[in-house]
Amino acid sequence: MRPIPQELRTRLLAWFQRTGIPANQNPPFLKWLTYYLDFCGKHGLPHGKSESLSGFLAKLREKKQGPLQLQQATLAVSAYHDFLRDSAAENSAPVPAVPPNPAAISAKALASPATGASWKREYSRLTEEIRIRHYSPKTLSTYRLWLRQFQAFTRSCPPESLSPLEVKAFLSHLAANRSVSASTQNQAFNALLFFYRHVLGKDFGKVEGVVRAKRKPYIPVVLSREEIQAVLAHLEPPYDLVVKLLYGCGLRLFECLGLRVQCLNFDAGVVTVHDGKGQKDRTVPLPEAVVPELRAQLEVLRGAHRNDLDRGYAGVFLPNAMELKYPNAAKEFAWQWLFPAKNLTRVPETREFRRYHLHESHAQRAIRAAVGEARLCKRASAHTFRHSFASHLLQANFDIRTIQELLGHSDVRTTMIYTHTVKSVTIKEARSPLDL
Repeated sequence: MRPIPQELRTRLLAWFQRTGIPANQNPPFLKWLTYYLDFCGKHGLPHGKSESLSGFLAKLREKKQGPLQLQQATLAVSAYHDFLRDSAAENSAPVPAVPPNPAAISAKALASPATGASWKREYSRLTEEIRIRHYSPKTLSTYRLWLRQFQAFTRSCPPESLSPLEVKAFLSHLAANRSVSASTQNQAFNALLFFYRHVLGKDFGKVEGVVRAKRKPYIPVVLSREEIQAVLAHLEPPYDLVVKLLYGCGLRLFECLGLRVQCLNFDAGVVTVHDGKGQKDRTVPLPEAVVPELRAQLEVLRGAHRNDLDRGYAGVFLPNAMELKYPNAAKEFAWQWLFPAKNLTRVPETREFRRYHLHESHAQRAIRAAVGEARLCKRASAHTFRHSFASHLLQANFDIRTIQELLGHSDVRTTMIYTHTVKSVTIKEARSPLDL
């Protein structure tokens, strides 16, 4: 596989910067472009035409690439096509149809700056509007990715000229040409709805006649108690305790890793979840079986906290502007993470060293490895333990409204999905209560 020529690579990076592509996306974008250009060279496909993208994505699906990889590859190739169109328009020269190989791409044809409209101000406004509403960083990242795809789809037309017609065409394109799931299409719709309303200040109106992806009934995967114990047997601290809280309290992974020392109330026997999904707080029962392990974890944290203070670290990261109100809170033991990261994080602006909680990818990787070692015949992830929590409570005849509150669901219809994961014990024979 030939690497991207250095001169072309330099031009691409400069174009990425001008068009507002985040710097952290450069390495994956260049990686997917290398694969794409190699694919086009091997199969004699025009690298400058969008028709070759479908074949490239089909090849990635054959190689078992996941939805995130497919989305990232689509973004990279779409950006590359925009780059070619901008360069060709500037030079008044057509894009070469089929290069003999990636190295043969003319650097001169790709050297000109972009002529399309810059969306840099819109990306900045999007970031501001997301942060004003205290949405999660994941929401910001997801909305930026969809906005980038929408920009590529509209060929960077001026944002002020956008109308709901472009949204309709884009959503139909996702369903008809890319065969995305219904949830993915709805995610794109929500991102563009937010963009139109709060960034462009336009009335979105009704988007009718859109080809909608078919929503399939989804039944979550549930592990038995024996399977959960088999997974726990292959986990080491602190990941075994993480899984016990996921299953024992029905927590989401980010809720579990975001727990602080003060969230544990051993006297009342509850765990308080702050800023869960939808910025909602709730309490869940503290499993008695994990109390000894939690107390041992706190002792480990005390020692690590003293060492951090001795080294003069600046404390943990606090939510929003909490540190302005309580300047010493970051160093207090009550605010320390229950599952801290192993290494300190350096803050470039202040040159301070702070501690973040355990990263989600570390826990996910450990759980994936434990599921593989347990040789389960089910596709299990960190969220599977939350599904198992709800299903096992329902199986034990707990009221579904109680389970709804424990899970933090706003609507009981969301909780009703778990009625399909357990064996029904309802007596369906019609009889009079006088005869019971």
